[in-house]
Formats: sequence, structure tokens, C-alpha cells
Amino acid sequence: MPTQKIVGEHKQLMQKAYEFLYSEYKTVRTGRASTGLVENLRVEYYGAPTPLKQLATLSTPDANMIVIKPFDPSSIKEIEKAIKNSDLSIAPMSDGKVIRLNVPPLSQERRKQLAGQVKQLGEAAKVSIRNIRRDANKKLEDEEKAKTITEDDRNHGKKEMDDLTKQYTDGIDNAIKSKTDEVMEG
Repeated sequence: MPTQKIVGEHKQLMQKAYEFLYSEYKTVRTGRASTGLVENLRVEYYGAPTPLKQLATLSTPDANMIVIKPFDPSSIKEIEKAIKNSDLSIAPMSDGKVIRLNVPPLSQERRKQLAGQVKQLGEAAKVSIRNIRRDANKKLEDEEKAKTITEDDRNHGKKEMDDLTKQYTDGIDNAIKSKTDEVMEG
């Protein structure tokens, strides 16, 4: 397998790890209401766990409110149940047509807990990136042993993987800082 193919495949894996971190960060609560808090919440809908964003229109009319308007009004009870069973700690208010979630401001202590969670998620993503680099380097060494690539190709591939690893871990560090700042302000 040529060096560029190995590097390309592993770069895609790194990109997926990076994108996964961003999707995880959407679910971390900040001082503002965000539909990202609830959009992937699983709701039992006709016996199948379905993401809330597929069952309703989600909006944030102001900084402290999330409004959920189900496409099928008969699903309101199930949506309320999913919200109550989630770790959001927000009580849903329903009028039979829409559900309102009043997002209270965060205490300083809770902000610090969430900032710690942001850092943990970021560190897990960096470990994932490093593991991808390790797998790529092993594959490059195996290809060199099998004589399908030269030693120079292997070294070039390893350097490229190191550069990609640095690029992605720096991006993750920036994401951690940005999300931590977002959580702590308010």
C-alpha cells in the first residue's frame, strides 16, 4: 500500500475524531440556550429510539428558552419523558402543542464542572488522534518490512503523520480553550 494512501486514510480518521469532538461539545451546556443540548436526545417513537431533531422543530427564541414543536402532537408525552430522563436537569413545560425548556443560568461551581468536562472530552480526542498516528506508523513499518515501500517513504510518511497529529491536536487545544471560555462567561 503506497505511503500517501496510508497517510490519507489516517488523516480521514483524524478528521472524524475532530468532528466527533465538535458534536460532543454541542451537548455541553453553556450559559445560553442552544438546540444542540436536545437535538440528539433519543425519544421512543413508535418503539424506535429517534433523535429529537427528526421529530420536531427546535428553536431558541431568546437566550434562556428552547422551544420544541413536534411534527406529530401525539409524540409530546414521549418527548417530555425523554427530557425528564436525560441528564439535562431541565423540567419541560408543555401546553399540548409545544414544549418549552427554560434554561436557568449556571452557577460558578457548575461552570467549573462543565469546563472540566470540556477538557476531558478534548483530552480523549487527543488520545484518539495519537492512537491513529500510532496505527499509521505501524502500518508504514509493516509496509517497509514487506518491501512495498522504501525506508525513505516510511520516514516521509511518519513525518507527515507527525505533522497531521500536531495540526489536529493544536486544533483540539483551540477548541478546548474556545468552549471553556464560552462555558465560563455568562
